[in-house]
Amino acid sequence: QVQLVESGGGLVQAGGSLRLSCAASGSIFSIDDMAWYRQAPGKQREWVATITNGGSTNYEDSVKGRFTISRDNAKNTVYLQMNSLKPEDSAVYHCNAVVRTTARVYVHLWGPGTLVTVSS
Repeated sequence: QVQLVESGGGLVQAGGSLRLSCAASGSIFSIDDMAWYRQAPGKQREWVATITNGGSTNYEDSVKGRFTISRDNAKNTVYLQMNSLKPEDSAVYHCNAVVRTTARVYVHLWGPGTLVTVSS
């Protein structure tokens, strides 16, 4: 069984920074794309950023220049460095990954999420 677990959320003042982590564990052969999504109360889940296995990145327009996604393939971990945080960044942040298991089966995984609250 393979799972994702996020950490690093919390309460921060506007203009502050947080670094989220998401570690994959279990019977992992390889991991393809890894991504972060977020869901604010009463809103649909939205994509934030993606990083490929090779390190190419893409960002949603509202976070460009403020957020940085990175990964450590040796640790099966993806990070999201969030700077210049705004109250509208408040949400539950979920990790997403496409994992190839040791059984050579591809699974699309979601983590349970970590709460980020930005106060004004």
